[in-house]
Amino acid sequence: MTKVMLVTGAGQISMAIARRIGAGCKIILGDKNLANAEVIAKTLREAGFDVEALKMDLSDRQSIQNKIALGQSYGPIHYLVNGAGISPSQASIETVLKVDLYGTAILLEEVGKVIAKGGSGVTISSQSGFRMPALTADQDRFLATVDTEELLALDFLQSDQISDSLHAYQLAKRANEKRVMAEAVKWSQNGARLNAIAPGIIVTPLALDEFNGPSGDFYKNMLAKSPAGRPGTADEVANLAELLMSDRGAYITGSTMLIDGGATASYFYGPLQPEQK
Repeated sequence: MTKVMLVTGAGQISMAIARRIGAGCKIILGDKNLANAEVIAKTLREAGFDVEALKMDLSDRQSIQNKIALGQSYGPIHYLVNGAGISPSQASIETVLKVDLYGTAILLEEVGKVIAKGGSGVTISSQSGFRMPALTADQDRFLATVDTEELLALDFLQSDQISDSLHAYQLAKRANEKRVMAEAVKWSQNGARLNAIAPGIIVTPLALDEFNGPSGDFYKNMLAKSPAGRPGTADEVANLAELLMSDRGAYITGSTMLIDGGATASYFYGPLQPEQK
């Protein structure tokens, strides 16, 4: 029976991971922009992959369920690659939380209900979640375990408690880390594994938006003062995803793997340390 891979987000990282894992699978590629999904699907088809593109809204449960149902019409769901998300320079606080926090939580929950034995998933998070000051133990637990339909009602996720869209993005990525831990426990009941990858600056259209946006100098400084001294590539993220999703990563689940060229290390203990006030 054909194994099915669900891919959300028609971006360079999603495509790179699909190329590593998706041979022999039916790949269902969803993106809010169908034209983008068709472009990536065409590239993959021309490389020999079996891909079907569709429009999907990560922040809408029914849209996610429709995608899962389409995948199941071809066979059992064995793989999830969630590369969908929105940049803090592209959206409001409310939109960032609805897509990157709430939407990811729904996706992990819904796929976890149907993931096949031996299946695996990765969700792409961000180094940003590691930069934010620690939350309380209760806040972390709420992000991990509160009912998905109640997430956006949490008091510390209200717009008057969040300074700007970057802060919202950091909260969303912290939530991704915690949600992956809690969902990995549930996925294990089906004999499946779930992890997150937290990239630093990876050369993608999203990153180029950031470089050319109001935070461009911030990101250029981050690269210059990080140990690697350069941005990463989608293929380097795919190297890690291939480990996590293959049998070689069979003992890894519920984890968030940081892959940022040492930028976070520099932020805490190197030249990227914020000035003490």
